[in-house]
Amino acid sequence: MLSEINLLFDSAEVSVGQHYYWEIGSYSIHGQVLMVSWFVFAIIATISFLANNQLKPIPEEGLQNLTEFFTEFIRDLAKTQIGEEDYEKWVPFLGTIFLFIFVSNWSGALIPWHVIEIPNGELAAPTNDINTTVALALLTSIAYFYAGLSKKGLGYFKRYISPAAFLLPINVLEDFTKPLSLSFRLFGNILADELVVAVLVALVPLIVPIPIMLLGLFTSGIQALVFATLAGAYIGEAVEDHH
Repeated sequence: MLSEINLLFDSAEVSVGQHYYWEIGSYSIHGQVLMVSWFVFAIIATISFLANNQLKPIPEEGLQNLTEFFTEFIRDLAKTQIGEEDYEKWVPFLGTIFLFIFVSNWSGALIPWHVIEIPNGELAAPTNDINTTVALALLTSIAYFYAGLSKKGLGYFKRYISPAAFLLPINVLEDFTKPLSLSFRLFGNILADELVVAVLVALVPLIVPIPIMLLGLFTSGIQALVFATLAGAYIGEAVEDHH
C-alpha cells in the first residue's frame, strides 16, 4: 500500500520540457501552471457571475441557459453514477471537477499560449502538467473514501474482504491504482494532443492543423466527461449498499 502511495507522489516529479519555477521557501512550484489555472478560474467565475447575477424564472437566451444546461448535465451524470439517494450532495464536486478540466483543456486547444513569453518554459493547459492531474485524482480518491466512510462508518472497509477475504490485497491495490489511472489518462491525452498540434503547426502551418485542432476540442471535452464520470462511478461504488 505504501509503495503505491509513494509511486503516486513520485509521479508528480515527471516533467516534460522546461518549466518556469517559483521558489517559495524550500519548495519549487510550477509557476506557469498556477498562472493558467488562475486564468481558468477567472473564466469560470466571470461566466458564473454574469449568468447568475440576474436570474430569470424562465431564461430565454444568454449565459443563464448555458449554466443551467451544465447544471442539469452534471445532475444527470451524478444521478446515473451515484444513485438517487446520494447524488445531490456530490453535484458541486463533480461539477467543479468537470468545469475545471473542460475549460483547462479548451484553453490549451484554443489559446496560443506559446506566443506569451515567460522567463523559462512556456504556458500551456493546466491539465498538461502531471502535478495538476495527480492533484485532481487525489481529490477524487479523498472524495470516495469520505463518501463511503460518512455513509457506512467503519463498515465501509468490509468491501475489501467482499466477496472473499483472500481478495483483500487485490481490493486494496485497486483503490490505490484508481488515482494513478485517472491522472495518467488525463495527462497523457492532453499532452499528446498539444504535442501533435504543435508539430503539425511547425511542419504544415496553414491547413492540416485546423481539423486536428477541432478534433482536439472534441477529445478535450470527452476527457473532462470521462474524468467526471469515473469520479462519480467511484463515489457511487463507495456508497452503494451490498446485500
